[in-house]
Amino acid sequence: MLDTVDETRHIPGILGSVIRYSPLHLLPKPKDSLACRLRLTIESLGPVFIKFGQILSTRRDLLPEDFAHELAKLQDKVPSFPSDQAMQLIEESLGQKLEEVFARFDEAPLASASVAQVHSASLLDGTEVVVKIIRPQIEKVIQQDLKLLHTLARTAERLSVDARRLHLIQVVEDYEFTIMNELNLKLEGANTSKLRRNFAGSELLYVPRVYWEHTRERMLVMERIYGTSVREVESLKSQGTDMKLLAERGVETFFTQVFNDNFFHADMHPGNIFIDLTKPESPRYIAIDCAIMGSLTQEDQRYLAHNLLAFFNQNYKEVVRLHLESGWVPTDTDAAAFEAVIREVCEPIFEKPLSEISFGYFLVTLFQTARAFNMEVQPQLVLLQKTLLNIEGVGRELYPELNLWETAKPFMEGWMADRLSPVAALQRMAEHAPEIVEALPRIPDLLMNTDRELRLLRSALKSQKQDLSELNKKLAARLKSSRRTRLVGALLIVSGGATLYLQLAVLDATYAIAAIIAGIFLITR
Repeated sequence: MLDTVDETRHIPGILGSVIRYSPLHLLPKPKDSLACRLRLTIESLGPVFIKFGQILSTRRDLLPEDFAHELAKLQDKVPSFPSDQAMQLIEESLGQKLEEVFARFDEAPLASASVAQVHSASLLDGTEVVVKIIRPQIEKVIQQDLKLLHTLARTAERLSVDARRLHLIQVVEDYEFTIMNELNLKLEGANTSKLRRNFAGSELLYVPRVYWEHTRERMLVMERIYGTSVREVESLKSQGTDMKLLAERGVETFFTQVFNDNFFHADMHPGNIFIDLTKPESPRYIAIDCAIMGSLTQEDQRYLAHNLLAFFNQNYKEVVRLHLESGWVPTDTDAAAFEAVIREVCEPIFEKPLSEISFGYFLVTLFQTARAFNMEVQPQLVLLQKTLLNIEGVGRELYPELNLWETAKPFMEGWMADRLSPVAALQRMAEHAPEIVEALPRIPDLLMNTDRELRLLRSALKSQKQDLSELNKKLAARLKSSRRTRLVGALLIVSGGATLYLQLAVLDATYAIAAIIAGIFLITR
């Protein structure tokens, strides 16, 4: 129950008013706040919903402070499972006794999240490590949650055009693929190793080492890192951290992963981010938990880069052209009307100082606008959008004046210049040189066969046109027959109903009921 009338301020509209003035407030007051009860409810619903709560917790600009504080506990303070179970799972995975692998193993977990928990330990040679273990029986819980999400998505798509436009079923399928991959810690180890290679020697990001000899599908052993949590803003400031540079490096790290490496950490909530303060004037991020990683096709990468630059430059005509060319909106969209609406929405936003513009708010507003033009959600970009919202939320927490646009634009311009330069073109040609050389001898045959292929194509199109004509005739005939069937069904229902209404003989009543049932069957068939 809601413990005070004040708590209902978070509930909008009529529902909030009904609760505020209902007898519910006469019931005993719960000991926990509404924010705490929301967090506990999400915890009880399982890992799928905990992930959603983690995403919400990073957007303090969208949530009341008490809610953001409580939901932040979902990042690494989910209730742990018993340590004796953890040690048993480790021994089963390794096929060895704990003391044969670890000189020290701390029974109290270092952190506990929705899918796994982490213990600190040291190897026999004294190396400090962390051991991540998958929760027991978690697969069954996740499968139950996913079944519910699939059912909700299918129901929503059957009932709502908007739900179909959002591709909810495909989004849930993509999320299922992502969260099931989280249960394979060898895959997480491989992701961690690749990200570590991508940023080897970088001043932007440090990624811990994986100890493969002790890593299995259900357990992961990694180098233990020592850093300050990105959530400890006051501690970072007290140590002389350059907060502006730190926030900007977060944005640069994200865009480097997406565009230079095409391999990005897609679970960048604050529980997974630490700061190396060896040099506070030049702080470096430390990333852990690489279970969820994302990448884009070259086409999506190119369209996304062009779209971002077009928005940065307020070139709405180019935005419309790119959306039409990429198929993100229907090809019959009125380009002029689409451009006018985008300009109407964006211009008031761009009139503000860039440091006051929330990219998250901008994206939400843009998608709401594009909805009128049947813009479809691109499921392959959902992870990217979620990660960008997380990054902006973290960046603004560190440095509220963060200008994401001003930080990202030079990076995007440099990336585009490199991609379109003559040197880049020659490099791409050199990469594909073996295929080009291999194809050269086939070019004369291809040219000679072109005319024949075109004739075959025209013949196939003609045949297809005839088949479509026949199909239309059959559909028309079936529609006509269906109308007659429904008419007969309606007459049976009317006659049966009239018979019952006139209260005729029992035999007539039996006929009436049978006629009504038969009529309903004919109409609904």
